[in-house]
Amino acid sequence: MHISALYHFPVKSLQGHPCDSLTLDRFGAAGDRRWMLVDGDNQFVTQRRLRAMARLKATNIHGGLHIENHSGEQIEIDHPGASAPCREVTVWRDTVTARDAGDTAATWLSEQLQTPVRLVAMGDEFRRPLRSPRSRIQVGFADAAPLLLIGQGSLDDLNARLDTPVSTLRFRPNLILDGAAPFAEDDWTRIRIHTATGPLELECTHTCSRCAIPGLDPFTGKPGKEPLRTLARYRRGEGGQIHFGVNLAPLLRDPGGVTINSGDRVEVE
Repeated sequence: MHISALYHFPVKSLQGHPCDSLTLDRFGAAGDRRWMLVDGDNQFVTQRRLRAMARLKATNIHGGLHIENHSGEQIEIDHPGASAPCREVTVWRDTVTARDAGDTAATWLSEQLQTPVRLVAMGDEFRRPLRSPRSRIQVGFADAAPLLLIGQGSLDDLNARLDTPVSTLRFRPNLILDGAAPFAEDDWTRIRIHTATGPLELECTHTCSRCAIPGLDPFTGKPGKEPLRTLARYRRGEGGQIHFGVNLAPLLRDPGGVTINSGDRVEVE
């Protein structure tokens, strides 16, 4: 088994991009989901509410963020510093302190999405521990855990059941693992990635329950019945949730500097 692909999503629910490597810090993949959009009530905003977010592509640049739409219009945003205003923002059940990225970014994004939003970023004071019993683990603006893994065998199994195959980007993973049987990841407790600097162990915290986003085209936000309709036939678990992929957390309290590369060998328990 090996890591066959890696993905980076700088802004929660905007387009991400493939990459050759992911360097970790104590929140997960450095630069991954470190920015987020909020509404006037400081509640997090995703494609579940604003499908047009799928049409904006975000890339990290030195000291900030680059966002571009389908027409080539773009903006570069500096990471808010220590003097930037703080906002108490809510992501799911967690209220956290984030830094406001300023009026220029808010105006541009509000025009693109045709609704008032503000862009916030994680600052030095940001804290968001996973809920008990894993409170030692920190997570950024990701839904549930620092990293998300999809098995290539699981995606292949799904696509074999569909009339039109779907991209792995429907599921917004950080890591794609090749060489395992379909849905073998459901039963793993931990994985070991053999990086260039030594083995990295990650806990499989829980399988990923799916919302409506896999039913949206990852580049346009256009909704469709698939792949959720097919997944519901054979991947529905307790509480009626559809499960696809597994959430991961590094077992090191601070894995800073460890880099996962495409092609790294993987063992599982």
